[in-house]
Amino acid sequence: MANDEYDFLFKALADSWAIPSRAVVLIGDSGVGKSNLLSRFTRNEFNLDSKSTIGVEFATRSIQIDGKTIKAQIWDTAGQERYRAITSAYYRGAVGALLVYDIGKSSSFENVSRWLKELRDHADSNIVIMLVGNKTDKRHLRAVSTEDGKAFAAEHGLSFIETSALEATNVDLAFQEILTSIYQIVSSKSLAEEGDVSKKFDPSQGNNISLSQEKSQEEQKGCC
Repeated sequence: MANDEYDFLFKALADSWAIPSRAVVLIGDSGVGKSNLLSRFTRNEFNLDSKSTIGVEFATRSIQIDGKTIKAQIWDTAGQERYRAITSAYYRGAVGALLVYDIGKSSSFENVSRWLKELRDHADSNIVIMLVGNKTDKRHLRAVSTEDGKAFAAEHGLSFIETSALEATNVDLAFQEILTSIYQIVSSKSLAEEGDVSKKFDPSQGNNISLSQEKSQEEQKGCC
């Protein structure tokens, strides 16, 4: 299939449901591995010398869900405070978010609450959010337990997964799961909207006015 042939497109800052043109964003502290999660998923690459993201960067990849081709545009946002005004603007264009922390840095997990609040303050209320504990390859440096990650996710209504961009562990699975959730929401919305339209023109719903009803209305309009 050619790169420009797809059934659904998740990218940035447009607003169409038939082609859901919005983004999936990666957020979290600087240094937690967001850029390498993006490059591992979209290009199957890992950069040991990855530098901190300046502002916002993005990449795309197409996947198959329920026989449909989903073209996902993933935005990697800077975790540094000085870029916060820029990156928060992209939350409003997001249908999904991977909230990433480093399992070897307890401070990055402690800051997850702040990131989540900021996301929910700016993003659509229906945004799909997944909590991601990254860098599981650093097992000997683990500072945040899997149980703590699961508990936080459960408390705040998030899905949860642990990944390693270095070892390519669960990276595809994380993106596959969040994109599938988004696709299901979009598909359900489509069916609901189609149902609303059909009801408007359904004679069984009493939307047609009979001649006798029209006559009665005309009589009510007339003067005495």
